[in-house]
Amino acid sequence: MTSKTKDLTALFHETLKDIYFAEKQILRALPKMAKAAQTDALRQAFEHHRDETQGQIERLEQVFELLGKSPRGKACDAIVGIIDEGKEIMEDFSDTEALDPGLLAAAQAVEHYEISRYGTLKTWATQLGLPDAAKLLDATLQEEMKTDKLLTQLALQSVNRKAA
Repeated sequence: MTSKTKDLTALFHETLKDIYFAEKQILRALPKMAKAAQTDALRQAFEHHRDETQGQIERLEQVFELLGKSPRGKACDAIVGIIDEGKEIMEDFSDTEALDPGLLAAAQAVEHYEISRYGTLKTWATQLGLPDAAKLLDATLQEEMKTDKLLTQLALQSVNRKAA
């Protein structure tokens, strides 16, 4: 890609590939996190978000279609690192009271990454005159923010208290 073709449209497409890869990785990690969770509420939150993530992947595929591009991911070191931290927590804290707070914290790191990406992509879609893409990205952004809020409530109301 020459510097002339590296415009906001190209950056939008590259970032879309990044979050597409991330969502696929998250979809694979959530069942493992649900299985490891010790409390029903946290397990249910992970299972619910797994179902939501499938819908988010489908929305991303619609955005790719709007761009006339094939849905394709691009390896994202950031999400791989965040998911690896979650795996490390599952290994290091299995069968301890701190497992669920650790899993929850790892999940929130994922959510914050996604919120950042989707917020940026929505803004760029709007600036690029892609209102349908912006609407799809905003739907996912709203879900991610709702999930983050739910995880915060779980942490404050039960998960962290049980481990303290």
